[in-house]
Amino acid sequence: MATIKFPIVFSVVCLFLLCNGSLAQLLSQSTSQWQSSRRGSPRECRFDRLQAFEPIRTVRSQAGTTEFFDVSNELFQCTGVFVVRRVIEPRGLLLPHYSNGATLVYVIQGRGITGPTFPGCPETYQQQFQQSEQDQQLEGQSQSHKFRDEHQKIHRFQQGDVVALPAGVAHWCYNDGDAPIVAIYVTDIYNSANQLDPRHRDFFLAGNNKIGQQLYRYEARDNSKNVFGGFSVELLSEALGISSGVARQLQCQNDQRGEIVRVEHGLSLLQPYASLQEQQQEQVQSRDYGQTQYQQKQLQGSCSNGLDETFCTMRVRQNIDNPNLADTYNPRAGRITYLNGQKFPILNLVQMSAVKVNLYQNALLSPFWNINAHSVVYITQGRARVQVVNNNGKTVFDGELRRGQLLIIPQHHVVIKKAQREGCSYIALKTNPDSMVSHMAGKNSIFRALPDDVVANAYRISREEARRLKHNRGDELGVFTPSHAYKSYQDISISRAPEQHDELDKRLLWAELSKTSRLLDDNTTGTNELNVVSSQHGEQLNAKDQDELQNIKEKVSSCPMCIFVVALC
Repeated sequence: MATIKFPIVFSVVCLFLLCNGSLAQLLSQSTSQWQSSRRGSPRECRFDRLQAFEPIRTVRSQAGTTEFFDVSNELFQCTGVFVVRRVIEPRGLLLPHYSNGATLVYVIQGRGITGPTFPGCPETYQQQFQQSEQDQQLEGQSQSHKFRDEHQKIHRFQQGDVVALPAGVAHWCYNDGDAPIVAIYVTDIYNSANQLDPRHRDFFLAGNNKIGQQLYRYEARDNSKNVFGGFSVELLSEALGISSGVARQLQCQNDQRGEIVRVEHGLSLLQPYASLQEQQQEQVQSRDYGQTQYQQKQLQGSCSNGLDETFCTMRVRQNIDNPNLADTYNPRAGRITYLNGQKFPILNLVQMSAVKVNLYQNALLSPFWNINAHSVVYITQGRARVQVVNNNGKTVFDGELRRGQLLIIPQHHVVIKKAQREGCSYIALKTNPDSMVSHMAGKNSIFRALPDDVVANAYRISREEARRLKHNRGDELGVFTPSHAYKSYQDISISRAPEQHDELDKRLLWAELSKTSRLLDDNTTGTNELNVVSSQHGEQLNAKDQDELQNIKEKVSSCPMCIFVVALC
């Protein structure tokens, strides 16, 4: 009898452990976005006064510049971020290097190629050629004819791309375009991958590492070199199987070109060339790539086919400027695009994420705070009025951010951003792969989630006022229309029949476009299209609306490059 019960008990125990393990895994997955393996600051920090930053130092290389922000400032040290802005001229090569922190790069301008080298991955780009008779005759005399070029995959990037660079992964960058590359680099020093001290360290495989080290006073007097410079010539030549002369060249002792060097005749690389149709198809496929990867990951669970699937075929860049990828869109206010670990899987490795915000003239964001991340905000176009409030209700920042300026917003601090007359665009790089925000107004907001009586008693207002507070921005999410346009839209909407709302939206949008004259690059409406709409709906417009439409038509016809977002169809 005992022999019968034992297998049953054993099976029950195994089933119990299996279920508990699966439940624990499920719970850990569902709560991982709330948690972070990121280390906190080792010092006590006071975020009672924030400020806008610009580069304080520019270092010139042979084919570009590196602009450094103030790493000694308390805000950088407490949030654990390191920021540089690089300009790489045409035919400029950023030398191979790696750093002790994970990095996100946002490409502000230009296009080029980059080559992160993941350890253990095969060299899948291989040169294929046929040997001539002369080569075959000399093959026995020299082994050099046996060598062929092969390297790991290279990645092409362009304006609006976010490039993810894991800690400790060597990479290089080359500008094969006609215009300079301008990119902002944000490195998370407190990332769990960094087990060194909490400061940024670049390890260069070529050139002389004099730029970054000079930022720290106590190392300014050191004769900094690349990583080969510390080895003896004899040991280095033996380890690599090269001559002493080549070993000395690797050490680059007399190389004064800096970290960005010029390739006079351009790089000769193994790379597939895609036709225009293939490039367009690749862009379309990249839209759904992140979601597809996420769905496959959910279906497969934690199963993996090894290193080749996890690292070697991983995408390292994703465009965030494409308006078709917007997660939130308001035709009268702007759009927001999120890039997180679900859309872009490598972000789970670098433990960072990105948000791109485009605000139209005088539009604003719903007041919000970052739940699980610090945020590094960099203005790419226009200007914005920004206010930040801390836990004591004190305004720690109240000012205007303009193009090229940077603001660090600490976790949980409440923020309001309002675009100025020319609109505003910015990129926010955050220290969590699944960063989340909590909005205070509009759809899915704190106020909408609270009962009327809670709001009324908390602020000592009537229930009617509480309802208005909850629903004043009830039909907008994230990006808000300017107050004057929003009120006029509401007032006219109330007085119209439901079947007239579509035509009303068109007329209000025409009038708003005429007032703002905002220039955008994601939708086009030509004069001919406006003429068609005018003929179809002109009889339903009053004289004022017809004048507004005519003004828009004149602006488009006089300025073909002017682009207006009009929801006409």
